[in-house]
Amino acid sequence: MNGREVALITGASMGIGKELAKIFAADGHDLVLVARSEDKLHALAQELMSAHGIMAHVIPADLADPSAPANIFASLQSRGIQLDYLVNNAGFGATGAFAELPLQPQMDMLQVNIDALVALTHLALQGMLARKKGRILNIASTAGFQPGPNMAIYYASKSFVLMFSEGIAEEVKSAGITVTAHCPGATVTNFADTAGNAKSVLFKLGAAPADKVARHAYRSMMKGKVVAIEGFMNWLAAFSVRFSPRGLVRKITRWMNQTS
Repeated sequence: MNGREVALITGASMGIGKELAKIFAADGHDLVLVARSEDKLHALAQELMSAHGIMAHVIPADLADPSAPANIFASLQSRGIQLDYLVNNAGFGATGAFAELPLQPQMDMLQVNIDALVALTHLALQGMLARKKGRILNIASTAGFQPGPNMAIYYASKSFVLMFSEGIAEEVKSAGITVTAHCPGATVTNFADTAGNAKSVLFKLGAAPADKVARHAYRSMMKGKVVAIEGFMNWLAAFSVRFSPRGLVRKITRWMNQTS
């Protein structure tokens, strides 16, 4: 063992996850990189090992498969790896009316955004609680603060991530473990293209660079913040929901998610 702390990052092949991997590596942490794209993960691992002299392990996995979390931790155990950090970054969205979108991709969204995150968190906490040490970073979204017409499942899934993170953060804080729900707004990644909302009003109003969002998430986790919102305007929008009529919130969010 080299004594370096280890961070597992899901969705590490691109976007915020990739930027977080770069930050962890630059800070001297070993990595476990998880995503579907094995080639991209190996390329990133080689890049970060060469640049920072850390160890980067690759575990290709599709988190839409219910068996993926257990398989990931079995792989960690076989390699003798204990986690100091867990970053649940993997997630995706879909734009359109719930009843008009195909059902299976939406069920897969719940599996990735919620079920896999919960399972990985539970598995990681076993070792963290035993050692009374660890940090968990769950990438939620400003979407988690309100309902999301035209992206109903995605918004609801991020609301779950936010509330789940807050709940367990209170449970484990006395054991020396922190749980952070990081809530970015629109961000420049491949998310919007995959979700089909790259041309939505929300993204037309502007999106933050992924590296900026990742730095904010990393700092928030290291400070032990339970809920962190990147950007003042995102913070203002998230908290204004508390004082606005629910009907108005739904109408505004539906307008923001329009793509034409």
